[in-house]
Amino acid sequence: MAAIPPSESLIEYPSDFPIKVMGPTHEEFAATILAVVLKHDPSFHEGKMETRPSAKGNFTGLTVTVRATSREQLDALYTELSGHPMVKIVM
Repeated sequence: MAAIPPSESLIEYPSDFPIKVMGPTHEEFAATILAVVLKHDPSFHEGKMETRPSAKGNFTGLTVTVRATSREQLDALYTELSGHPMVKIVM
């Protein structure tokens, strides 16, 4: 992927950046996502994570607000989250 010059980026770094993650409800879902996020943003803590169950309780939605320091960091985080077997959607 070609690097986007900072002058053309829509995101100003560093900044707080919300990411939505959804997967089937599982007792370890939030803890698993927390571990993945911490690898990419060591300053992240559980207080920056919002949890919402689906109407029927089959799925859990999380919003994690990371401290984005670069496009490479965000790309790596999205890639790892998207490839995780517990995750269905990352936005």
